[in-house]
Amino acid sequence: MNNVKRNYFGKIKTIRRQRTKKTVSTVKSIFRMDEAGKRQFRDSAGQTAVSSDSTSSNGFLKIRFLPKMMISENTEVCENSKNAKKTERDFFKSLNQLTKHYNIDQLPVGNFKYPYNIALSIWHTAKMLRENKPHFNSLQLVQDNDERYLISEERYNTSTTLFYIPVIPLYHLLKNKTRKKSAQLLLSVCSYLYKNADIPYYRQQGSYLYWNYEMLSDWLSDDEEIDENHIIRKELLQAEMIGDYMEQKISNDKNLEIFMERINTFKPTDDFDRKCFQIAKSTFELYSDYPNESIFRNAHFNNLSMKETIYVSEDDEEKVITMDKYISFFANDYGSVYQNLVDGINNEFNEYAELQEPVIIKTFNGKSLDNVNLDFEDRLFRIVTDLINILG
Repeated sequence: MNNVKRNYFGKIKTIRRQRTKKTVSTVKSIFRMDEAGKRQFRDSAGQTAVSSDSTSSNGFLKIRFLPKMMISENTEVCENSKNAKKTERDFFKSLNQLTKHYNIDQLPVGNFKYPYNIALSIWHTAKMLRENKPHFNSLQLVQDNDERYLISEERYNTSTTLFYIPVIPLYHLLKNKTRKKSAQLLLSVCSYLYKNADIPYYRQQGSYLYWNYEMLSDWLSDDEEIDENHIIRKELLQAEMIGDYMEQKISNDKNLEIFMERINTFKPTDDFDRKCFQIAKSTFELYSDYPNESIFRNAHFNNLSMKETIYVSEDDEEKVITMDKYISFFANDYGSVYQNLVDGINNEFNEYAELQEPVIIKTFNGKSLDNVNLDFEDRLFRIVTDLINILG
């Protein structure tokens, strides 16, 4: 079971991100980790433009070229052999299953011989998936013992964004009599995210942000120049006290028990109310469709999800930024504590080259496929983004 050969005819894959750099602020409390620096180009000033003579033919630009055959070290070019016939049978059987599953058309390749007919089909299929399936990431033809079949990877692209939900603004909303009903809707939203979707909370020991806040606390304790009345000490104490209080509120089962009642009795009076109402409705619909799904349901150790990589030894280390590090509840999105927190996260994330993201692997080997998709992740990340924007 562990002798799967990858890249039988080469791997068709979308471009992955490069090493992450410093985190910068975008919209409110959502932050985008920059990609690697762009290539530098020379100034074109002073250069003479060179073009073909006006009488040159434009016919070359109208020619459509077929993709070049990609030969990997595992490719077996064996025309007129039993192996070639079996490879073709296996491939097109797998391709039929894949195209039916994704509802895409196959490219007629009857006029092309082996192995180019397979390479051309893979190229066309990957192109169709990229154009029609937003989460498509890669397509492979693999060999498992004497069987050959296609494997597709779907990946939710988080766009190198930190999804940190601030709870102190919600605390103040709950204390505001004119916004209490709106705040209660958002409280039910947070309860679903906390209790059902498993989004980490920064006051939970063992969570990534708990450790970061503890590091700040230790740093303050060691700095003799910062007295008890310093603003950063007050902010950190507030983050701890309000954080503990809000965790008790958010973890209360009653918020989910009366979620529908809060929605049905709510009467929006302004734009802020309408936004809260829409977030609550979207969340309740997601809660109804996926009552027990976790945000980490399609997360894999070091983004490895193939069957030969499932086993993980105790000596293995995380080599990617795991989802629990960039999805979490936290205290607030302003102030000295916040700025120091972000700086510390920047420093650590600079040591990684990849993000852990929700990934689905689909194997087209003739067996029935589970109805697995990234609909849950799509809807959940939209809700989290909207919630961050309204609390920021």
